[in-house]
Amino acid sequence: MIRYTLKCSEDHQFESWFRSAEAFETLRAGGQLSCPVCGSADVHKAMMAPRVSTARKDETGPVNVAPEAPPAASTPPQATPMEPPRPSPEEVEQAIARLRAEVEAKSDYVGVEFAKEARKIHEGEAPARPIYGEAKLDDAKALLEDGVPVVPLPFAPKRKMN
Repeated sequence: MIRYTLKCSEDHQFESWFRSAEAFETLRAGGQLSCPVCGSADVHKAMMAPRVSTARKDETGPVNVAPEAPPAASTPPQATPMEPPRPSPEEVEQAIARLRAEVEAKSDYVGVEFAKEARKIHEGEAPARPIYGEAKLDDAKALLEDGVPVVPLPFAPKRKMN
């Protein structure tokens, strides 16, 4: 799994996990990524800071490390990464409502047959069309492993909300 910091055309930043770099590119190219704040499908990778491990002390004492040279006078000080603005709960709720409306308007609900129908579409046995529904975690993992582009939705079907 790989975590990317993503950015939309409206400069909203958010993070998401992907099975691989290829999976990210496949979903992006297929227009299946969208900003959770504004719903924009124009999403790309943002600059990310690498994770760096620091030296550890062993049981006998501190690790001997050569002192760092002081920065040259012409080197500007390093900026600390800024926390991206976080949307308010109301903004998140509105974005999810817009996403739900778009999914329901532009996709066919296939219910618990989602995994079977997604596989049929992927293999050309059913007409290509956007669908949404429900799948068990193992079925969703199997779809991803087989290269079927699926993503979880941040809402439950209306019939399960009661």
